[in-house]
Amino acid sequence: MRLRFLLPLLLWLLTAASASAATPTLLLDVARFRPLAAGNSYEVELYLTVPGNGLTYIKRTRDTYQAAATVTLQVLGPDGRAVHAETITLKPPVISDTTIGIKNPQSFLRRLTLRSGQYSIKAELKDQYRKTAGTFKVDEPLTLDAPTATPALSDIVFLAKAAGKTTEQSNFSRGGYSLVRTPAGNYGRGADQLYFYVELYNAPTGQPLTLHYHVESAEGFAADADAPLGQAKAGRATPVAGELPLGGLSQLGVQTDGTYTLTVEVRSGKKVLAARTGQFVRSQQEYAPAGASLPR
Repeated sequence: MRLRFLLPLLLWLLTAASASAATPTLLLDVARFRPLAAGNSYEVELYLTVPGNGLTYIKRTRDTYQAAATVTLQVLGPDGRAVHAETITLKPPVISDTTIGIKNPQSFLRRLTLRSGQYSIKAELKDQYRKTAGTFKVDEPLTLDAPTATPALSDIVFLAKAAGKTTEQSNFSRGGYSLVRTPAGNYGRGADQLYFYVELYNAPTGQPLTLHYHVESAEGFAADADAPLGQAKAGRATPVAGELPLGGLSQLGVQTDGTYTLTVEVRSGKKVLAARTGQFVRSQQEYAPAGASLPR
C-alpha cells in the first residue's frame, strides 16, 4: 500500500521540479525619442519581457498548468524620488505540457514623458509560484541629453518583423508604423532578417539623404551596407523603418552566434549628419516566439 501511494507522489514531485527548474529572467529594452514639440522633454519607451521558460507552472486543472509573476517598475529622478512606479501582474497562456521547450513570453510597454537629466530604472520580477530564489532585478541608468538643434537619431528599436504602415494609435505603433519588437535584440533560429526603427530629428530638408549600416563584433567581424532614405520631413521627426539589405544576416556574413553592434548613419553625400549604435544578439541555437505581448 505504501509503495502504491509513494509512486504517484514521486512522479508529482519530479513533474513539479521540471516545471520550475529554469531561472526567472526579466529583459528590459529602453528607447529614447525626442519629439520636436516636446521642448526640454523626451518620450521614453520601456519594453519589459518575461520569458515563459523561466517561470514556475502549477497545475490548475487535470490537464492545464498556469504560471504567474509580478513586475515592479520604478523610474527614479535625479533626487532619488520616483517619477513613475507601478506593479504589473503577468499570466502567460495556460499550457497542457510543462515539458515543452517553448513557453510564450509576456511583454508590456510603457511610454513615459520625462525632462532631460539623469534617471535610474529599477525593475523587479517575482515568480508567484516559486518559494525560493524567485526574484530577478534590473537596475539601469538613463541619461536624457540629446542635442536640440543639430541632426540626431533616436535609439534603435530592433524588430522581429518589418514595420508595417498603420493609422492605429497605440503603444505598439509609432511614426505611422506598427512595431513588433524583438526582446533584447535577439534574433534566434529562423529569424535571418534584421529589422529596426529609428527617428531622425533636425535634419536639413530639400536634399537627398542615405543610410549607411556598419555591423561588427568583438571577435573582429565587420560588414557594411547602404540604403536610400529620401528627404527629411520639415518641422517634425522623420521615421525610418529599416532593414539590412543584401538578403539578411546570413548573406551579410552574420552567421556566428554572439553579440553584434549595429551602427546606423544618416549621410548627405559623404557627410555624416547623425549616427546611433545598438546591440543585437544572434542566437541560432534557440528559438523565441516573437510578438507575444500584453497590451495595456
